[in-house]
Amino acid sequence: METKQPKRYRPRRDFAGMEKRRMKAAKLFSRGLHQAEVARRLGVSRQAAKNWFDQWKRRGCGGLKAAGRAGRKPKLLPKQLQRVEKSLLRGPRANGLDSELWSLPRIAVVIERITGVRYHPGHVWKVMRALRWSAQKPQTRARERDEAAIYHWKTRTWPVIKKKPESAARA
Repeated sequence: METKQPKRYRPRRDFAGMEKRRMKAAKLFSRGLHQAEVARRLGVSRQAAKNWFDQWKRRGCGGLKAAGRAGRKPKLLPKQLQRVEKSLLRGPRANGLDSELWSLPRIAVVIERITGVRYHPGHVWKVMRALRWSAQKPQTRARERDEAAIYHWKTRTWPVIKKKPESAARA
């Protein structure tokens, strides 16, 4: 795997910008503007303006503050991610594996060994994307490949052992 910028499948939400917009709505509500007018000025749906108005009435501006991060918290802390990446950069053999090929199940084993956090191999790619690594296909030919020996086998050995049709079978 190689370090690379991850693809964005959808744009990230601007939580600070969204909170700023809700605070603008609170100012407009405090000036006595109707929900429909606030929605029009801020470019949001009337339902969003109604929800903001209800929160503002119940809890004031504090009710419109950001709720915190969206979604589930990551299993690995940033320091743990750094340790995992350092270990992966050393290579599979340095991590006790028998070949120089990384796969998601192998990476899952290394992550669990280093951090104690278990990931399903199918979800390891999310961790790898967080590290800005991308999937790489191995080279199709082995480094140990001996072209001279292959040529010799094809031209000398194979013709000798290849079955030839019998002359009787042709007739």
